[in-house]
Amino acid sequence: MYRLYTHNDLDGVGCGIVAKLAFDGNVEIRYNSVMGLDFQVSRFLEKPRKEDQLFITDLSVSEDNEKGLDKYVKSGGKVNLIDHHKSALHFNNYSWASVQVDYDDGRLASATSLFYEHLKNEGLITPTNSIEEFVELVRQYDTWEWDQNENVTAKRLNDLFFMLSIDEFEERMVERLKKNEAFAFDEFEEKMLALEEEKIQRYVRKKKRELVQTFIDDYCVGIVHAESYHSELGNELGKDNAHLDYIAIVSVGGKRMSLRTIHEYIDVSEIAGNYGGGGHAKASGCSLTPEAYEYFVAEPFKIDPMRADAFRNQYNLKESIHGSLYENRDDDQFFVYPSDEDEWTVERNGSPVEEEFVSFQEAENYIKRNYSAWLVRDEIYVQFLKENVIELKLYAKEQGDVAPYQLDLEQHEGELYSH
Repeated sequence: MYRLYTHNDLDGVGCGIVAKLAFDGNVEIRYNSVMGLDFQVSRFLEKPRKEDQLFITDLSVSEDNEKGLDKYVKSGGKVNLIDHHKSALHFNNYSWASVQVDYDDGRLASATSLFYEHLKNEGLITPTNSIEEFVELVRQYDTWEWDQNENVTAKRLNDLFFMLSIDEFEERMVERLKKNEAFAFDEFEEKMLALEEEKIQRYVRKKKRELVQTFIDDYCVGIVHAESYHSELGNELGKDNAHLDYIAIVSVGGKRMSLRTIHEYIDVSEIAGNYGGGGHAKASGCSLTPEAYEYFVAEPFKIDPMRADAFRNQYNLKESIHGSLYENRDDDQFFVYPSDEDEWTVERNGSPVEEEFVSFQEAENYIKRNYSAWLVRDEIYVQFLKENVIELKLYAKEQGDVAPYQLDLEQHEGELYSH
């Protein structure tokens, strides 16, 4: 008998689906939360069955169970722990464990892809194009490579996973993959997914208005409370607010916190590790410990949500050669404009700040991180130009050359109010 103890997310259930295809009815699968696995392993070690083969995938065990499993293997038990999280790399010290974060070609690994390859190498599963395609979809979603590859099918597969019970999802996938046909959603699933995508968009729009910005351990952090769609939220909020180092998605009811980042320079698994968690460099999670509660809930509770940038502007646009105008809740105004080909200048209330910026993004990050400013609407921008910029900025040299950011203000103002 084969036994599989795995995670209860898409990657963990992907391992279960591969196991069912490999072992048919000769496998017992238990899907666990991060904390639930240790209880499951402890029970197994209390009444071990040395004739069984135990697989543990997509999760790692506590120090006590780590020692227990090693003792069990040394006494003749059969165990394979297969994981892909950086926080589990120390398990590679054991002959019965294999932890691999990425492949030689630079792709990130997932538990499903590693488990499938193990079964192939051991001759325990018959490879098919259908299974390989499914495994790759799971891998791309779990590592978030689907986003950069624009593989929407991988993202929709995860959406479907959350819309169905684990049993129904598992049954549907196993039946589909046995046919060895190109992976596709059926008509019923397509309708469900269309409704779900609309629901996700509404949810994300709502949560964008609740995002709070603060500094925690020198990192500029966006914090939002949400029970659902953590991956979608983390991705959207991170892209919309590139000045934030990472996004913390807090679930007070579940006493959990998810961390997401779009940046290469930060590893959120290290931050999660400070609170007993772990995961990937760009997507991790941890328990909402008393310390984490203080930093991510209690203190930010005093802060007003961020104001979103104006999004229907025609004139006050980011990276405009004419300049971009921002404000904050202290009524400060920030004007960002190109001072020459390679530099951007930031003026705060009419006075240039001391810092120099080599790109617009760097300048915007500065005012958003330090002053929580937002891009204002067109009508405020035009009024600002009329009052403060015409005489000082729009007419350049004595020869009569016009500065590169000059605007025909009367024309723009007329167009603005005619819409």
